[in-house]
Formats: sequence, structure tokens, C-alpha cells
Amino acid sequence: MKPAVYSKIRRADGEVIKLLGELGSATVHEAQGRVGLMKPYMRPIYASAKVGGPAVTVSCTPGDNLMIHAAVEVCQPGDVLVVTITADCTDGYFGDLLATSLQSRGVAGLVIDAGVRDVTDITAMGFPIWSRAISSQGTVKATAGWVNIPVVCAGALVNPGDIIVGDMDGVVIVPYEDAAEVAKAGDQRRIKEENNRKRLKAGELGLDMYGLRQKLVDLGVKFLDDAPVTKR
Repeated sequence: MKPAVYSKIRRADGEVIKLLGELGSATVHEAQGRVGLMKPYMRPIYASAKVGGPAVTVSCTPGDNLMIHAAVEVCQPGDVLVVTITADCTDGYFGDLLATSLQSRGVAGLVIDAGVRDVTDITAMGFPIWSRAISSQGTVKATAGWVNIPVVCAGALVNPGDIIVGDMDGVVIVPYEDAAEVAKAGDQRRIKEENNRKRLKAGELGLDMYGLRQKLVDLGVKFLDDAPVTKR
């Protein structure tokens, strides 16, 4: 496939995207059957980072960020730029100038399976980023790549327009076609967890609330009084 920049992507309903972002990665991951999670080495550059938005995908070559610059033009407000590299590389592909450019266009955040730099400045800007590494090593702008093609980022398949949900717990991908259903399931899970939280605060045990006591019995676990002690 020849290098190309595709300018049009599918974007889910705004309210669905908003809800998914508010639910967070853990709830969304559970709601869609524990699939779509990026590898746990993808970490936010600051603790309060949170995002939900449609993916604009970028495929770059090692040590070259040309296609990130090409992608800026096709991004719309609320989008999340998702960058993968054709071979392992932890160079600093992205800094405060690119963050300024994306933020000026209303882009919601960046997910990159490589390195970023200027982290202190970007944190002060409040621009959310999830990256594999932080590195001062710069990149060149010399090699063609792709914008808005299916990519694998940190072990997860991402199609253009899929919903990216990121927070301190990680990054999860919601397929575009499943967004509304996952948002509904996630909201139902949130309500259930809020009720369970009230019961736990009131002193109820998870063993009883989740029906786990009988499961332990069925597995042959005995509840005894005096704990055994081994002589030293």
C-alpha cells in the first residue's frame, strides 16, 4: 500500500463519546467483555490525564515524525491522535510545539507507542498524552507513512474513528460500530458499582454481596477458628 493521508473518518455520536470518556478505561474495558486494552506500558504523562474521542491514526517509521505533522491537518475538535511506529522506537516523536498545534485545533489528546518530550511544558498546557516512553532524543522528517489506516498500537487494533478512552488506568479501544452499545453497558455497570459501593461503605462484605462465600465452600475451602503456627 502506497503512503497516503485519508482525510475523512467515521465519528460516533458526540454524547456516546462523552459518556465513554466519563466512564473511564476500566469500566469500559469490563463493559465490552475485557477486550481492546492497550499494553500497560502505555502511561499518561500526568496523573489527571483523561480522554475520550475518535481516533485519527498515524503510522510512522522509526525516528521520523513527518506523518504526525501531516495528520494535524485532518484532525477535528475532540479527536485523539493515535500514533504507531513500524518498528520499535522510543525516540521523542512529539513535543510542546506539536502539542500547541493540536491543542489549537481542539484535539483532545495523543496516544503514541513511542516517546515524547517537553513533558513539563505539555503538562502545564493540560494536553493529555499516553506514551511508551519519555525521551529527549529527537526525530527527523524525511519518510512517508500513512494517516487514517488501520493500525496496531501497543498491541491493540485501532481503526480510524474507533473511540479512544484513556485515563490513569490505561487506554482502551471501543470499535466505532459498538460505541453506543458499550456506552449503555458501561453506564449500567457504573450504576451497579455505585450501589455496591454504598453497601460496602455500610459494612457489607464482598464475600456475601457477590455470593463468593458459597463459591469458596463449593471449592472445598473450610472456615476454621484457630490459625496453624509453625515452630521456628
